[in-house]
Amino acid sequence: MPEPVLTRPTDPVDAAELMTAEEVNAALLDGVLEAPIEEWMSFLDPAQAKLARRSFNGPARIRGSAGTGKTVVGLHRAAYLARGGQGKVLFTTFVKTLPVVLENLFGRMAPEVAHQVEFTSIHKLALGILRDRGTSVRIDPKAANAAFTEAWAGRGEGGALGSSRMSSDYWKDEITYVIKGRGIRTFEQYADLARVGRRHRLTIDQRRLVWSLYERYDQALRRRKAVDFADVILMALASVKQKPLAGYGAVIVDEAQDLTCSMVALLHSLVGNRPDGLTLIGDGQQTIYPGGYTLSEVGISLSGRGVVLDVNHRNTAEILAFANAAVLGDEYTDIEGTGQSIDGVKAVTRTGSDPVLARHATWSEHDAALVARVREVMHLVGMSLGDIGVLTATNWDATATKEALVAAGLPVVDLLDYDGQPTNAVKVGTVKRAKGLEFKQVLLARVKRELLQRNASAPSSETERERRELDRRELYVAMTRARDGLWVGTRV
Repeated sequence: MPEPVLTRPTDPVDAAELMTAEEVNAALLDGVLEAPIEEWMSFLDPAQAKLARRSFNGPARIRGSAGTGKTVVGLHRAAYLARGGQGKVLFTTFVKTLPVVLENLFGRMAPEVAHQVEFTSIHKLALGILRDRGTSVRIDPKAANAAFTEAWAGRGEGGALGSSRMSSDYWKDEITYVIKGRGIRTFEQYADLARVGRRHRLTIDQRRLVWSLYERYDQALRRRKAVDFADVILMALASVKQKPLAGYGAVIVDEAQDLTCSMVALLHSLVGNRPDGLTLIGDGQQTIYPGGYTLSEVGISLSGRGVVLDVNHRNTAEILAFANAAVLGDEYTDIEGTGQSIDGVKAVTRTGSDPVLARHATWSEHDAALVARVREVMHLVGMSLGDIGVLTATNWDATATKEALVAAGLPVVDLLDYDGQPTNAVKVGTVKRAKGLEFKQVLLARVKRELLQRNASAPSSETERERRELDRRELYVAMTRARDGLWVGTRV
């Protein structure tokens, strides 16, 4: 959608007949609200347009809570940089299904420069770098799981890693997001590492046990002649450090908080600190993966080139308040290295109906109520089935929900197959697949009831606290995908 241009009449006109900037913006907003959600996802207000065209003398960051338009600013910034002769612009993110959606949105929004902007996931980018340089890799998730199972079995019975408070998945995440995600090569580095985003403190002896687990896992992978996804990033980073990759004039990273330190280092290496070279877009409150990083680890200094968006156009005030309550009191460490709680917004431009919290005795009753809710909202003015998103925490729940909708005669499209083109089918998928997307109506299906309990007992350990905070942030992400209406289904 082209950016709005405000003109001033040259002929004398009664001042009462002129619309203020606020009135023009409101009129534009009202018009786009009736269009398919895909048109809304490229809507840009004048303040956001100014930021999209802003020049920075080095790496920059655009931050803001959910609904403040970060992704759409990134899309328009990509168009601005492409028109300005920056060379090839790379737009990347962690979620592998999001780039094709954004590419199609961008193609309708700025067709004249669509060929100059490359949309790809970070892992696909890394694999392409290795392939083009003649390095063949075998990513086999089953082999990786078998390698970790073997390494875990070799730890011996009991011990610090066998605590009932922490499953093997916790330590697998430690390897993936902390050791490999931070590019740690030696135990000495790991021994002194500040484990950003991890609540459970480790003694030096525990770290030795973790490092031994990591080494056994790495050896088991090698015996299977396989690598995992974290290895692909590290291999591409090493290759680019040895032989720089030319061709990209600018890199824009959406949902930057979901990337690992090694991923950001790879992207930074493509453009360095050149003016308008690297733009990081994200919100620490929406981090849904364990571990983390700080920009200082990558050698990135923003030096005042951080911008905060603080006007929420997407959510109604009622939806935003409901979502904020889900993460009230939770804290996180931002990629700039500071502790944060919920980011406030200066203004919420819209109001609407209160979110619905529906509790049911059985999942069968829940699914019937979900189908009834879909039928109810599909008849609202300006609505189509494609404007409705049904989101779940797990793939299993997404499958069960799709089956319930199909059995009721409602067409569905899996978010794994959604490509950003308007569709007359309910969109169904996990919250992770919904990151970066928006829907007029969101139905959150099969939500864990403990996540909705305001008076839930305090976690018994820092590990449980970390897991609960991640789950709540994922719930927050899901709720804030909703533009006009929100329905949350759970068990009694």
